[in-house]
Amino acid sequence: MKLKISKNIALSCIAMGGLLLSSCNDFLDREPLDQVTPTQYFNAEADLATYTVSYYSFPVHSGWGVGTLSLDNGTDNQATSNANYNLYVKGNWKVPENAGGNWDFSRIRAFNYFFEQVLPKYEAKSIQGSEKNIKHYIGEMYFLRALEYFNKLKMFGDFPIVTSTLLDQHNVLMEASKRRPRNEVARFIIEDLDKAIDLMQESFKNKNRLTKNAALLLKSRVALYEASFLTYHRGTPRVPGEAGWPGANMDYNKGFSINLDAEIDYFLTQAMESSKLVADQIDLTPNSGNLNPAGTSFANWNPYFEMFSAVDMSKFDEVIFWKSYNADYTTHGVSVYIRNGGNYGLTKGFVDGFVMKNGLPIYATGSGYSGDESIMKTKTGRDDRLQLFLAGEEDRLSTTNDTTFFGAPNIIGLEEVRDVTGYRMRKCFSYDPTQAPGSELMCTYGSIVYRGVEAYLNYIEASYMKNKSINATAANYWRAIRERAGVDTDFNKTINATNLALENDLGKYSGEKLVDATLFNIRRERRNEFMGEGMRMDDLKRWRSMDMVKDYVVEGFNLWDEAYKAKNYYEEVKVNGVPTGEIKNLLISDGSAKANVSNKSLSKYLRPYQKVKANNEVYNGYNWSKANYLYPIGVRELQLASPNQDDASQSTIYQNPYWPITSGPAAE
Repeated sequence: MKLKISKNIALSCIAMGGLLLSSCNDFLDREPLDQVTPTQYFNAEADLATYTVSYYSFPVHSGWGVGTLSLDNGTDNQATSNANYNLYVKGNWKVPENAGGNWDFSRIRAFNYFFEQVLPKYEAKSIQGSEKNIKHYIGEMYFLRALEYFNKLKMFGDFPIVTSTLLDQHNVLMEASKRRPRNEVARFIIEDLDKAIDLMQESFKNKNRLTKNAALLLKSRVALYEASFLTYHRGTPRVPGEAGWPGANMDYNKGFSINLDAEIDYFLTQAMESSKLVADQIDLTPNSGNLNPAGTSFANWNPYFEMFSAVDMSKFDEVIFWKSYNADYTTHGVSVYIRNGGNYGLTKGFVDGFVMKNGLPIYATGSGYSGDESIMKTKTGRDDRLQLFLAGEEDRLSTTNDTTFFGAPNIIGLEEVRDVTGYRMRKCFSYDPTQAPGSELMCTYGSIVYRGVEAYLNYIEASYMKNKSINATAANYWRAIRERAGVDTDFNKTINATNLALENDLGKYSGEKLVDATLFNIRRERRNEFMGEGMRMDDLKRWRSMDMVKDYVVEGFNLWDEAYKAKNYYEEVKVNGVPTGEIKNLLISDGSAKANVSNKSLSKYLRPYQKVKANNEVYNGYNWSKANYLYPIGVRELQLASPNQDDASQSTIYQNPYWPITSGPAAE
C-alpha cells in the first residue's frame, strides 16, 4: 500500500532532500497507512499509535545470525572473521561523494511533520480517543526525535537543529544547514526527552512500546555521553570552542562561547538525576547461582540467564523495553547460531577482565585463578557473568540430553558458523526445546532494547566524574550489581588490587593517559555487564580510549597449550572411502594462503587476523586515526549548502576535524 500524500507534504520531502540528498521514499512506503490525506489523518488515537510505531528503529534480533550479539564486533571485546579495514587501516576510510544515508534528515522530517499536524489538533482537543494515550503517543514521537538526534550526535558531533518541515528554497535550506555546536544539540535532545517524560506513561503495552522509564534511561545515556565526550576530548577540535574547532571559521558562530566546566557539570547532573529516578524503582533480576541447567526442565534454573531468552520479557522488572516475536509473523535464529557458532567471538582481553568471585583480578596474588589451558578452567571461580555467558567445552547444549555439550570451539569451520576467537558467547541462548529445536529459523523469544541496570551504571559513572568519589547511592548500586554477579561486594578490594599495567582493556585510557583505578573499575563493571549488548564502541569513543589503538593485535583463547589436541581438529584419512589408520591434522598454521589458524610461534593464543600474512592489512594489528571519532560529511552535502551548490569551500556546513572537503582523500 502507498500513502496518498498531499502536495505540501511532498514539497517538504523534496525540500529536505534538497538539503541533504535524501528522499522520503521510506515514508511514502510506510504501512498500513492508505488512502489518506493530512486532513483525514491524525484525528484518532489509533492514527497516532500507528504512525509512531512505524518509526520504531531499534537494534533487535532478526533473521539469520546472532542478532544483537554481533553489535560489539570490531571492538576490543569481540571479533568477526573479517576485520573492519576501513576503521582500523589508516587511509582506507575516505571522504565519500555523499554521506551515504548518514547525513540524512528524512526521519527528522517525518517527526517534525507529525508535530505540525498533531500538536494543533491536540491543543484543540479534536483527536478522538483516550487523552492519556494520545499524550503518550506524542511523547513517543519526542522520544524518537531525540533518539534520532542522538544517533547523529554520535556520528557527526555538531549538527543542524531542524524543528519544522522546510520549503524547497535554496536560501532556506542553506540557513537550515548551519551546524549547531554539539553541546547545544545534546541540550536539544534532553529538552525533547523531558517533553517525552512529561507525556508518557510509566507502564504501557506490556513494555513492547516505549515508556517514561525508557525516556529517563535514554536521557541519562545522552547526558553521560556528552559529559564524558566533552571531558575527555577537551583540548581537541572535536569540542566546540577548543583550539582548531572548525565551527569557529563560520560567520554564524561568531560570538559563540562555552564554559566547558559548566556544561560538563550540567550534563553530569542530568545523568545522575534521570538515572536515579529509574534505578530506585527497578529491581535487578536475581542470579540464582546455578550456572548450568539441570534435569529435563529449563524453566527458572537461573532467572538472570533466562532474562535474555524469555518469550515474555515483561515479567522481569529490569527489562524496560523489549521486542516480542510470534511464530506466525516474525522469528529469528539467534539460538541456532549460538548452538553452532555465529562468525564472532570474545577476545582474550575481554575475558581476562572479569575478576574472580573473591573480587581479585586474575593476576593478583591469592586470586585463585586456574589458568586458561581450557575454557572451563578459564571460567572456574570467576565472576558469574563469565561463567553464565561464556560457553565452555563442558557446558550443556540441552536440558534433555546429558551427552550434548558445546565441546571444543569451532575455529576452522565454515565462516558463517565459526568461533572466530574460540570464545563463544552463551548470552541469549535458550534451553527451551521449543525454541529452534533444529536448524530452522523459529526462535520466538524476545530481544531486550533497554534494561534497568544501565541506570545503576550511568549513575555510578556520572557521580564519580562529578564528585571524584563514590557516594552512598553509587556504592549501593555497585554492590547490587556485584552481588548479582556473584562477586565479593567490596569493590574497594578490587580497586586496591588493580594494576593497570596488567589490564588488557582500552578503557584504562582516556587519550594517551591512564585513568585512576576507581574510574577504570567503574568502566570494567560496565564492560562486563553489557557483554554482547552493543555498548562498547560508544563507550570507547566517548572516553577517547581509541587513541592507544596502535598495532593492536586481537587474541582469543589458548589454542597451543592443550586445546589444539581436541579430536575435532583431526580426521582419519580415507582412500576410496576406506580408513587408512592415518590421522590428519586439520589445523594449518604455516602462514600460507591455506592457513586457518595462527602459528604458535606468534602466540599460544589464537590470533584470528594473523593466519595469513599476504595481502592482510591488519596482520600487524588495528591502527586508529584521530579523525575516526567523528564521521566525515560527504562532499555533495557540503556543495549543496553553498551559494552556487558546487563549491564545498563556501558551504554553510563545515567538515569534521581532520577530514578533507574533497571526495577520495583519506583523513589527514
